Amino acid sequence: MIKVLIAEDSPVVREFLVHILGSDPDIRIVGTANDGEEALEAVKRFRPDVITMDIHMPKMDGLEATRRIMETCPTPIVVVSGSADPHENTMTFRAMEAGALAVLRRPNGIGHPDYEDNAKELVQTVKLMAEVRVVRRWPQTRREPLSPVRPVAGETATVKMIAIGASTGGPPVLQTILARLPRDLPVPVVIVQHMATGFIASFAEWLAQSSGMPVHVATHGEYLVPGHAYVAPDEFQMKIEHGGRVALTRDEPESGLRPSVSYLFRSLAEVYGGNVVAGLLTGMGRDGAAELRLLREKGAITFAQDKESSVVHGMPGEAIRLDAATFILAPDKIAAVLADLARNKNQKQQ
Repeated sequence: MIKVLIAEDSPVVREFLVHILGSDPDIRIVGTANDGEEALEAVKRFRPDVITMDIHMPKMDGLEATRRIMETCPTPIVVVSGSADPHENTMTFRAMEAGALAVLRRPNGIGHPDYEDNAKELVQTVKLMAEVRVVRRWPQTRREPLSPVRPVAGETATVKMIAIGASTGGPPVLQTILARLPRDLPVPVVIVQHMATGFIASFAEWLAQSSGMPVHVATHGEYLVPGHAYVAPDEFQMKIEHGGRVALTRDEPESGLRPSVSYLFRSLAEVYGGNVVAGLLTGMGRDGAAELRLLREKGAITFAQDKESSVVHGMPGEAIRLDAATFILAPDKIAAVLADLARNKNQKQQ
């Protein structure tokens, strides 16, 4: 039985979430909280397996409550947002930076055509997050000396693209990596981040603000610019064509995912062969692992996030199992390798 605490200031929404989650036989609602202060007390009292967290609450908002909970009683947190404003939703990603694992749009009301799908997604997400028994966060304060990990000499001269796939726990790791890349990075970065529909624009905005790198939601037909990052949009598969042009398609989901890391990596293998550097970060499942091995077989430089720094080691763990990763690294080291590639390439071109 999964014990759930619901933190939500609206009585109507609170009861709505109690109804949805409490209807599942595997979930028991152990408590509710009207604000962040009550949430902190309820966590200590009920020791829930998962918390659903509203962001905009009185007394103490969901962001501060998330920070305090992760400092005192680490618990899987799912942010449930009712806001459709991308600027407001950037605050939800600050909560993920503080340790929340996932963000979802609040389900539409009973009778809405999307209600059943929304409710099912909420229940499934809560159940999946309950499996993350030890909530690991890559410590922002850790600053180990970064010894360069240099790839095979000569390969850096032909790197045309950096590609990254991520899922659960990915946003703060991506933020860390992008923030440490040089501003004059000579290649573009393409990203597939698994995320609930409706949050990609907010995610790109937060990532740009917090990392200092220009980050965009990719659009069909645009040409990628060096030193910029591009995130795959909701409900589209993203591939890269010759000349660095983005193509968005409505091709079928792969393993239930659209966008899919596998789809992106396959296109890079076809168009660029080994002239890319690609990797998988923390996340559930195995999306992109086989295709990362394909890229490595074609000569690409590949990496997977290590188990110790991953919230969930599914995707990178599968890549390691398949011997798809040239390097197995923590986020600091991933950033160092990518920066090294960029520096080497700049030197080669001078």
